[in-house]
Amino acid sequence: MIKKIVFTLLVLCTVLIQAQEKEDTQKNYSEVKLNALYAVVGAFEVSYERTLNEETAFGASFLIPYESIDSSLNYYFSPYYRHYFGKKHAAGFFVEGFGMLSSEDRLTSFVGGVNGGPQIDAITDFALGIGLGGKWVSKKGFVGELNLGIGRNLFNADQTGTELVAKLGITVGWRF
Repeated sequence: MIKKIVFTLLVLCTVLIQAQEKEDTQKNYSEVKLNALYAVVGAFEVSYERTLNEETAFGASFLIPYESIDSSLNYYFSPYYRHYFGKKHAAGFFVEGFGMLSSEDRLTSFVGGVNGGPQIDAITDFALGIGLGGKWVSKKGFVGELNLGIGRNLFNADQTGTELVAKLGITVGWRF
């Protein structure tokens, strides 16, 4: 079920990007960014974003914790679509819609006996959410960004105990 949803979202995003590129003759930019806030607290989150026109962009983030910011989180992959309201090309205040495919380790059962122990399984879930933020771009292409988003897990919240998901970022990167 989750594979079908992710595949459908990827196909839809590909069609949207191709349609925008055919309509738009302006220069579109790519951005590579690192979430500095998560790097400080114990996770590696990298993002790629592609502007579609002056007001919109599509991107994706991938996070892997390397310390215990959340001891149960294994990873998340989060594609997003943004609409910008600034005067510069794809910069300023923005709102976004995002999806988040995540994996968490959870205790699913306890096996007793001499060799028994806890049974921990990786539970995968998919969330949909909304966010907002601001982006600043220098003339040389340096990007600074603040963002905040919240979403709801759709399939396995009862198994993980995580109904709501959050995205928070103080991000730095490069536009080219």
